[in-house]
Amino acid sequence: MSDGSDPRRPHGELVADVLAALWAAPGPLTAGQVRDALGNRLARTTVTTILTRLHEKGTLRRERDGRGFVYSPVHDAPGLTASRMHRELHSDPHRALVLERFVSALSPDDEDVLRRLLHTAEEGGE
Repeated sequence: MSDGSDPRRPHGELVADVLAALWAAPGPLTAGQVRDALGNRLARTTVTTILTRLHEKGTLRRERDGRGFVYSPVHDAPGLTASRMHRELHSDPHRALVLERFVSALSPDDEDVLRRLLHTAEEGGE
């Protein structure tokens, strides 16, 4: 449908919405609370499946809460992106080449940030 009323959305979009709800929460949430935060658009089983898969991937912490579980993110949004970048870098046998290509594609502003971060790391700050 072109009017945007189709309730089916790409899986990645659902995962992003679930993570956004967890990042916005003051503490761990149950699957039902995540569903409520998303406006009850999804079936509880769909939310539970997404949460379980994110836990299995190491993206979420899961703790027993009565008969169910509560979930919380392992990283904030920038931390999750950094984790993904590390995973990609470590999975490629041509690590130096990957880093070279990544750095060569940075904007001048990003290059300045990277230089400052490397300088800070060299001086012992982190």
